[in-house]
Amino acid sequence: MHIAITGNIGAGKTTLTKLLAKHYKWTPQFEDVDTNPYLNDFYTDMEKWSFNLQIYFLGSRFRQIKEIRESGMDIIQDRTIYEDAYIFADNLHDMNLLSARDYKNYLSLFELMKEHVQAPDLLIYLRGSVPVLVNQIYKRGRDYESSISIDYLSRLNEKYENWIQSYDEGKLLIIDVDKVNFVDKEEDLGLVIENIDAEINGLF
Repeated sequence: MHIAITGNIGAGKTTLTKLLAKHYKWTPQFEDVDTNPYLNDFYTDMEKWSFNLQIYFLGSRFRQIKEIRESGMDIIQDRTIYEDAYIFADNLHDMNLLSARDYKNYLSLFELMKEHVQAPDLLIYLRGSVPVLVNQIYKRGRDYESSISIDYLSRLNEKYENWIQSYDEGKLLIIDVDKVNFVDKEEDLGLVIENIDAEINGLF
């Protein structure tokens, strides 16, 4: 089984991935942020490093999906390959931080990879308002995220909502992190697990 968690920066994807991996005994697959060689440079100069960063993430995510399918294990994945193209690359292009030439090149590679990608059995979308995302980002205190602007987060939120509304690759569960505090409240985590159980049982 392949479960994936999606959502904006600060929505709680990594935390929920860890909690669900522990509860269900699933193997977690995390986004490559700690060893990503472009992330710090990107947040310092987005225009210069946007293409490099997106290509790195695309390759990393494709490798993850290949490993997930070949492993035969139950995997829960922090973020998906779709977000790289439909959210981040698209947003950078809209903001003129990714040139039309680079964007076209990027999409060509993504479409090629997509032909060999199977959607997750269940996609969990963590929906959060910008104030909640900002608070979460501040609490975790990653240096390279300190320069993320409100405008950037707002743009990403719009992209996420548009993508989720048209998502038809498989089963989808939406969790509103403004209302559900699965980090600090056990009953909220229990509610999330109940909803996931209901979705998973419908897969068989």
